[in-house]
Amino acid sequence: MALRGGEKAVNHFFVEASQIQGKQVRILGEDVKHIRNVLRMKPGEELSVSNGIDDKEYRCGIVSISEDEVLCELRFVKEAGVELPLRLRLFQGLPKSDKMDLIVQKAVELGAAEIIPVACERCVVQLDKGKYEKKRERWQNIARSAAEQSRRAYIPQLGDCLSMKEAVAAAAEDELALIPYEMEEGMSGLAGAMQKIRELALSKAGASVSVFIGPEGGFAESEVAAAREAGIVPVSLGRRILRTETAGFCLLSHIMLMLESEVG
Repeated sequence: MALRGGEKAVNHFFVEASQIQGKQVRILGEDVKHIRNVLRMKPGEELSVSNGIDDKEYRCGIVSISEDEVLCELRFVKEAGVELPLRLRLFQGLPKSDKMDLIVQKAVELGAAEIIPVACERCVVQLDKGKYEKKRERWQNIARSAAEQSRRAYIPQLGDCLSMKEAVAAAAEDELALIPYEMEEGMSGLAGAMQKIRELALSKAGASVSVFIGPEGGFAESEVAAAREAGIVPVSLGRRILRTETAGFCLLSHIMLMLESEVG
């Protein structure tokens, strides 16, 4: 695998800022087992780390590997430049079975900064607080792995599971929020929203843009009406009905590619 400019890809990990001290970088926790037992890396090999605070890549060489620590020497630091100029938030209606695993993984790869599960009216899955915390831990681990694989500078976070009313109120504070809806006709709404996103990226870097995706049964009409009343923009994703795990990828991909190609 190669990166832009023919640069060879290296394995990427996240560390606390305190684990980078001058030229010394310490990798701890589960990543040690992965480096030692799965990747079978050796002293002298190169890897990169991010501290989850700045958009920088710290390139290191392995000095030693023990049972509980990988000690590295910092070789150089460069601006990673991998994060999007806008903060994308995915409000995802809770899907059935293990679909959320895939949704979290791909949303992270596509640049989402936060993923918020939403208990919609037509959700089959209902999670109490205890069950949700176990699920969140699993999804947060998936987000971390996906962030490492895609060489993100930050680990996107899994938010609290919200009701649709709470989610609408939270998204209404963002600069722009979109809700794909199968009853919305024409593509002019999406085109207008993409132009707004483009303008935000150029004039207000770091602004938040939210995307709502319904569960398998879609959004109830009352939910879309409440979202519209709060200023959330209904858009069409085309003539075909997309699965819940496809719709989010479709819209996030569209936003990501536009930002990468036209804004940089």
